[in-house]
Amino acid sequence: MAEVQGNILGQALELKNLVAYQEGSVVSKTLIDRGIGTITLFSFDKGQGLSEHTAPFDAFVQVVEGEAEITISGEARTVRAGEIIIMPADKPHSLKAVERFKMLLVMIRA
Repeated sequence: MAEVQGNILGQALELKNLVAYQEGSVVSKTLIDRGIGTITLFSFDKGQGLSEHTAPFDAFVQVVEGEAEITISGEARTVRAGEIIIMPADKPHSLKAVERFKMLLVMIRA
């Protein structure tokens, strides 16, 4: 069985309610963590972000609430609630909260 944070298996839940905003911070909550991948929910206060980095696997991001600027290989894109973006493996990427936002990150390692 999957490593799951809290007791969420088999329940219908609203993603945006699973993680709270924290002033001046980035908050993350891992929903599933398995050898083949992870599903993590993040909240970012306005102006917060993640500095440029790379990952060895494609990363699927769904913005659940708010708006972010996501930069991939030097090209900035605005991603809003309800939209997705796939960050390609081994390409430098970063993100910044244009306004408070929440995102679901799915990493598949296989």
